[in-house]
Amino acid sequence: MSADEDKAGRRRLAYTPLERLSVPHPVDRIKYIAGVCAGRRVLDLGAMDETAWKCKRGRGTWLHEEIARVARRVDGVDNSDTVPPSGLATAPNARIRHGEIMDLAALLAELEEMPEVVVAGELIEHLESPLKFLSQFRQARELAGSMLVISTPNATALHNVLIGAARRESTHQDHLCILSYKTLATLCRRAGFSNWSIVPYYCRFTEMQDRHSGIARAGIRATERIVNGLEWLFPLLSFGYIVQVGL
Repeated sequence: MSADEDKAGRRRLAYTPLERLSVPHPVDRIKYIAGVCAGRRVLDLGAMDETAWKCKRGRGTWLHEEIARVARRVDGVDNSDTVPPSGLATAPNARIRHGEIMDLAALLAELEEMPEVVVAGELIEHLESPLKFLSQFRQARELAGSMLVISTPNATALHNVLIGAARRESTHQDHLCILSYKTLATLCRRAGFSNWSIVPYYCRFTEMQDRHSGIARAGIRATERIVNGLEWLFPLLSFGYIVQVGL
């Protein structure tokens, strides 16, 4: 291990303005996370994806469903009012129940078996305190040896850069923060983690394609391929990041 690397072999961040970052090529978000969960017991936080879960079912675009296809068991948790008091069965091996994700101790106490993987897909950008959320996992001794997998949009994504030049911004009204590579690393460090990796993921125009047909849909697909090519060349411009943390 060189003097510029930490115990996990990552290059240390100097936080200088023009620091060169060693970022891997992007991956497909859903396939990557589902692969991590294959054959394992999973706790899926913020599982509902209530804005689109009904139209995503059976199409390979709902993260919770794709995890359930390959995992041994999935316990989903969401505070959405659309989750009935009795819970929602989403697969023979998966169920979503109502719960408060900021009370991790209470969630774990209700499980029959501790998860091997905890997933928080596209969640932390909605939280008032991402650091408080992450710090819970460092304090949960029951999760020692498990893995935390987070995905979140990227503050320096290509579309943000381009539309910013036109004095515009595309941010969902429920998002309280948009994080970059360095701020994600800082959150991990401040939360007390010592073993993590950050991998970018490609943009997908799935919902936009679904709203169009014919030439318009073909054009959207072509644009997606072009953007993905640029993301591969310039990973810091990728749509988002997946953070994988050893607990």
